Amino acid sequence: MLRVSTDQLSAGHLVELRALFDEAWSEDGFDEHDWAHALGGTHFVIEAGGSVRSHVSVVERELVADGRPLRTGYVEAVATRAADRRRGHATRLMQEATAFIDERYQLGALGTNLFDFYTRLGWEAWRGPTSVRTVDGLVPTSHEDGFVMVRRTPSTPELDLGGPISCDWRPGDVW
Repeated sequence: MLRVSTDQLSAGHLVELRALFDEAWSEDGFDEHDWAHALGGTHFVIEAGGSVRSHVSVVERELVADGRPLRTGYVEAVATRAADRRRGHATRLMQEATAFIDERYQLGALGTNLFDFYTRLGWEAWRGPTSVRTVDGLVPTSHEDGFVMVRRTPSTPELDLGGPISCDWRPGDVW
């Protein structure tokens, strides 16, 4: 397993990662905003046979929960090559990413509809309303309600998972 920051990835790794993401999200599409969201943080990568087989990245974001800004490790671009699925690669990488988040952040977060996978790794569904912080104030993201999961870390303050949570604005999918 490889753990590197984006600036430590080789040009070859970047090409392989983009191909992996395009394969993993071939039906839903993986656009330039999604690509940008996957970069700028720490990458956890499994390679085999000289190529990238599975990936998880953690990027820093600020989420506000219960009115408190929280330094958050946000999980992006969890993907495994189709031929390598069901071999535990994503589980192993998420365990490493979760340990990384536990050490460095007040909260872990991600957007997903794969609740069973993340729940067994200690993640919890956020039950409250979601929104995004913009220059015009808070904008509800009700289409994301029920699809955000969080990871409490040793430095997470007490949280009401049924309360409001907001993320910083970014182009593309905000969550």
